[in-house]
Amino acid sequence: MPADARSSSNVETTFAGDGSLSRRKNVYRLLSFVGLVVATGLALVVVAAEPQRLPGLERPFESGRTTPSMTLSPVVLVTTAVVTVLAALPLCKPRPRRILDMLTATVRSLLIVVVALATAGYFSTTLYLPRATLLSYVGVLAVTLPGWFVLLQQRQLKRAEGTLVVGNNPDRIEAAVQAAAEPIAGYAFSPTDSHGVDGDARADGGAHPVPEKLAQYDCLGGLSRLDDILDRSDVGTVIPALPQTDRAEFFGVLETCHRHNVNVEILTEHNESVLVEDESAISSEQADRLIGINMEPLDLQNRVVKRLFDVAFAGVGLLVTLFLFVPIAIAIKLDSPGPVIYKQERTTQFGDRFSVYKFRSMEPESEAAAPGDDEDRITRVGRLLRWTHLDELPQVWAIFTGQMSVVGPRAAWTAEEEVIQREMATWKKRWFVKPGLTGLAQINEVSSENSRAKLQYDLTYIRNQSFWFDTKIVIRQLWMVVRSLLDLVRRSLVGRP
Repeated sequence: MPADARSSSNVETTFAGDGSLSRRKNVYRLLSFVGLVVATGLALVVVAAEPQRLPGLERPFESGRTTPSMTLSPVVLVTTAVVTVLAALPLCKPRPRRILDMLTATVRSLLIVVVALATAGYFSTTLYLPRATLLSYVGVLAVTLPGWFVLLQQRQLKRAEGTLVVGNNPDRIEAAVQAAAEPIAGYAFSPTDSHGVDGDARADGGAHPVPEKLAQYDCLGGLSRLDDILDRSDVGTVIPALPQTDRAEFFGVLETCHRHNVNVEILTEHNESVLVEDESAISSEQADRLIGINMEPLDLQNRVVKRLFDVAFAGVGLLVTLFLFVPIAIAIKLDSPGPVIYKQERTTQFGDRFSVYKFRSMEPESEAAAPGDDEDRITRVGRLLRWTHLDELPQVWAIFTGQMSVVGPRAAWTAEEEVIQREMATWKKRWFVKPGLTGLAQINEVSSENSRAKLQYDLTYIRNQSFWFDTKIVIRQLWMVVRSLLDLVRRSLVGRP
């Protein structure tokens, strides 16, 4: 049997040996589908209860006449129901999701319903659904479906049980097992050397030889199989028993757990690199004690509000400033040879890397240079762009797509971060929120060149973030931009450079 197949079999056997996990998943599928059908039926009843008016056929000059109306035909009702169920069917899959992800997935399904029904009505009068009726129908679904699926998700998460330990060293895995309070469901093991393991170590995420000291526990696969393990299992907590808090393995585990809405606990030896739930519980005398990681520093309500604010800000920002893109591009080209846009690799949530795009403000060969004194490398147009912050405009798209936020810790260059991390392990605490276009450090004019002061501002923001705090920071940043523009005008009038 292939290694991947053995690993999947181990997961299913461990968590569903008595059929309880399988039954719970089937119950979830059934309840999800029933809820979807009921919500669809309720929405159809609401919109079909009143005859649909046809405003295009009214005769405004004939007094006493009413607007002609129609009732929805069985064909329209059945088509609408089928389209809705098919579009929302992926939501019935019993896969752990964060609440915000579930809400986003539900909204995405409803948008598919709107587009599909509107397109069908456009090409076929038989399937035509009046605009007001379509909006009312989707409105009812928008109220009922998200609440139902979130309720089922929370019910499923409350039933999650067992702890999974992941690591590459049997000694560290055993230490985590001894410290765990919940029953151990198994471990994921990708050995980096023999560690007393018989046979060749595998790094492909498949089944591995069982370390002797862990023989009493089930090995569910390697670290690269973690996503599949959490998808198939009923694990409620993961303990990354890794030797260091590196970007690839440690924060890769955290990102996977965050996506599956699984709790994470670590040994207190790594507390300097993460946001913990209870800092008062940290004790240097108890290095083998487990402590929970605060995977969501912002509560659900504020996360939803923050994301809506980001989308609204980015959408309006793109519409208002789009006309500036062409003049800026022409000015950059006329000022110096080279590309209009340049990109830098920076760090986003949980250590993931992404590309930040900006209007070029420096000589082409200098954009990728190390941070530092770059006054002699800035072009004339670039100086103006930086003064007015117009070089940042392309980043608005990253906010719109969710890679960044309007307010948050300013993303640093990945190369620059490598240097800072060697001096301060606490720098990685910034990785628990999305990077921002502006932030508390920026409005206080502190850059990463003063990394310790910047980190303190960033952590202060993370601990106190809220919609109103974000609003104050944005207003302060906008005022700084206006002040820069006024200063630029004043300098131009008096003839100063």
